[in-house]
Amino acid sequence: MKVAVIYHDDFARQDTDDDPEISDRAYAIAAAVDEAELPGVQLVEPKPATLEQLQLAHPATHIARIRSIAESGGGYADHETAVRPASFELALLAVGGAITAVNLVHRRVAESAFAVVRPPGHHATQDRSQGFCLFNNVAIAARHARTALGIERILMVDFDVHHGNGSQAIFDDDPSVLYTSVHQHPLYPGTGLQYENGRGAGRGYTVNVPIPAGVGDEGYLRVFDEVFGPLVEGYRPQFILVSAGYDPHWRDPLALEDATVSGFAGMAQRLSDWAGEFCGGRLVMVLEGGYDLEALSLSALATISVMAGTEATDPIGPPPGGRGMTDVGPSIALARNAHPWWFARA
Repeated sequence: MKVAVIYHDDFARQDTDDDPEISDRAYAIAAAVDEAELPGVQLVEPKPATLEQLQLAHPATHIARIRSIAESGGGYADHETAVRPASFELALLAVGGAITAVNLVHRRVAESAFAVVRPPGHHATQDRSQGFCLFNNVAIAARHARTALGIERILMVDFDVHHGNGSQAIFDDDPSVLYTSVHQHPLYPGTGLQYENGRGAGRGYTVNVPIPAGVGDEGYLRVFDEVFGPLVEGYRPQFILVSAGYDPHWRDPLALEDATVSGFAGMAQRLSDWAGEFCGGRLVMVLEGGYDLEALSLSALATISVMAGTEATDPIGPPPGGRGMTDVGPSIALARNAHPWWFARA
């Protein structure tokens, strides 16, 4: 198959009270994919992750704490991250979805994959659940790729509007994963400045591009072309993993960026091209944020369409009133200047 879309009906069966991370998010994407009947795209059910796989990124004490909260009737992992009675099992399925996607692509069962999973993961650090995230799905999938599949260089691209502080922390000293992020700043969680570039053996393998509010498609694609593109050429990854958050869309209620469905298609095209050139096509997207259901489902569908080699459409269109024109030039310059070893020849 061209694209495996990893999905399980259980993702649509548990809500978390009043927070925006609702079950309809996953269902809306799966329904859009099913209705579109894209050639070469197939829905695949994941297997839950094992406790041993969770420990690729999280200590046993943290895992036990989240499990205990769930099994005791639910509660909160922090002030905003709900844990319901079924949350632990659902989180195992989410991590398993990311791992399933990596396995299918690595074994060439699928050319690429999109994991429609929840809860999201990129805010979860080694020992803390936060920002609607219990365990770090994409980080565990990356560690699985490294330890179980022998992949030595993994590029992790995060275009969620919120910085993936958990993913950055987990790989802070690990040169086998080059973590890159474009995100609105200032905004939760308040991390991801240009000077945060890793430590020890991992110094230089974290590249952040914090951008102001009001950036549209042109600005986002400039970041991809002028920052991420040279990184791909210099790092020459063997696998690309993406934290795919669709909350930069102009209709999203939790942020103030102005990307469109067409913009996400442009990002997906660049990622697919890079994967084809450097990784034998090995590209896996893992769902993170996105809280306007129509914008989320159509943006994810556009991404999957591009991955499948079909045309993407944008029924929503651009933001009103000429929005989306904020200049990202200064943000790009700061990011490049903070990492001269990657951009000296670019």
